[in-house]
Amino acid sequence: MIPASIFIAFVLGYFLTQLFRVVNAVAGPAVSGELGLDIATFGFVTSFYFLAYASIQLPLGVLLDRYGPNRVEGTLLLIAAVGTTIFALSDSVLMLTVGRALMGIGVSAGLMAAFKAFSAMVPPERLPLTNGLHMAAGSLGVLAGGLPVELAIEAFGWRGFFIGLAALTASVGVLLLFFVRGIPQSPRTETFGDLMRGAGRVMVSAPFIRIAPIAMAVQSAMMAMQALWVGPFLRDVAGYTPATAATILSGMGVAVIAGYALSAGVADRLVRRRGIPVSTVMLVGCALVCAMLTFVIVFDPALSAAFWIGFALFGTFTALSYPALSRHFPVSQAGRVNASLNFTLFVGGFLLQWSFGVVVDRLTPSMGIEGAFDVAIGALVALQLAAFAWYFLRRNA
Repeated sequence: MIPASIFIAFVLGYFLTQLFRVVNAVAGPAVSGELGLDIATFGFVTSFYFLAYASIQLPLGVLLDRYGPNRVEGTLLLIAAVGTTIFALSDSVLMLTVGRALMGIGVSAGLMAAFKAFSAMVPPERLPLTNGLHMAAGSLGVLAGGLPVELAIEAFGWRGFFIGLAALTASVGVLLLFFVRGIPQSPRTETFGDLMRGAGRVMVSAPFIRIAPIAMAVQSAMMAMQALWVGPFLRDVAGYTPATAATILSGMGVAVIAGYALSAGVADRLVRRRGIPVSTVMLVGCALVCAMLTFVIVFDPALSAAFWIGFALFGTFTALSYPALSRHFPVSQAGRVNASLNFTLFVGGFLLQWSFGVVVDRLTPSMGIEGAFDVAIGALVALQLAAFAWYFLRRNA
């Protein structure tokens, strides 16, 4: 049983991770307008969150296994507060990028620290449910990243908003660092070098090589689109007003919360009671994500709001890739296993978010904004179909 105080503390950390991930979808026009940034440049700046987040995942897994999730996450959140302050005070692309990168590093343990703590406190068969409820609660950060951020920026300006966000982040960091206790610690029998080599072995293992590509193709696309590109699509292609687009983004946040709870409940029922592999439940969700993106291309953009909400709802099923992968490894390696997968997902998020903006920017003059978005989204669908094929080709590996 997990004490409520521990669960809530880690939920707050994941809330911030989700909020930081999507906040630029709403804050983007204000920041770009004041500093004169084009769509490709701001996409590059925003994507550094994913690159920085990914860059620390492998050492993060080692740190979590060695020093404990509350201490590691608390320390990193203080770094996120510094990065947010730098972003708020920036007047150049360089400083915006530095601030965004520090944000990514600072919230990089928001999910993995909780997974590490829960793996030490919860039976393996209940991890999908526990992880899913944690992600559902923490995903209120996605909801907060829509209309509430729009209203806060209108009231305080984008700089004032980010200063307030820095203060909130520092407060949660202090909470985790100094007030969370009672999490079982793994024995320190391995050297730091042994731990790093263990992380490397995870990434070349047969289960990782099979599961990581489909998780990346779907989850990375979900991160890249929801964090930045759905907003421009709704405003520039579908023709919604900024306020309406922000409301739809908040609706996607609600769908994420519902989706994590739904995937957790479905997985708990089917896996624990009926013996259906958790990977099968994950794949059904991934297939529905692919369908939603296809519908966005095929149907009138004015009807796309429902498909984007479905995209957010079913995209949460990729969270089941963590327990699907972890079951192949001992609990003592949980930090490294989950962080290795997260590393892959966020590298994918960086590449997809950046390249999506490049494609749209390059094709818009010749194809128009709608045609450019259709090509870019179609490329995501093709990537997901290829990942499905890879997964089934590796079934006997």
